[in-house]
Amino acid sequence: VQLQASGGGPVQTGGSLRLSCLDPRRTFSNNGVAWFRQAPGKEREFVAAISFRGSTTEYLDSVRDRFIISRDNAKNAVYLQMDSLKPEDTATYYCASSLGYYGGTDSRNYRYWGQGTQVTVSS
Repeated sequence: VQLQASGGGPVQTGGSLRLSCLDPRRTFSNNGVAWFRQAPGKEREFVAAISFRGSTTEYLDSVRDRFIISRDNAKNAVYLQMDSLKPEDTATYYCASSLGYYGGTDSRNYRYWGQGTQVTVSS
């Protein structure tokens, strides 16, 4: 495990959580980073991505107006602010660093992964 994801937990519908992804080995010091999620019985899906300098971001359509991805390169950290959470957001969330400046939505472009943090949204 190269990255450390945290910040998940139980929350009610409409609530907020802020996920953090720390990079103690500086694996994404020059790379893009993304968040993916996987719900039980479902395929892993892309959630949000950010380029190395933060100038480019991309989101899953269903979270575009509710989630914000950001990064602080001085702290080797990437964040995912999640607002207006819905039960369908329930999943294990993983952060990953890309092979280059920006990885986009394809998980094959990401080399290092965190251990995942569980988000559970109750109705």
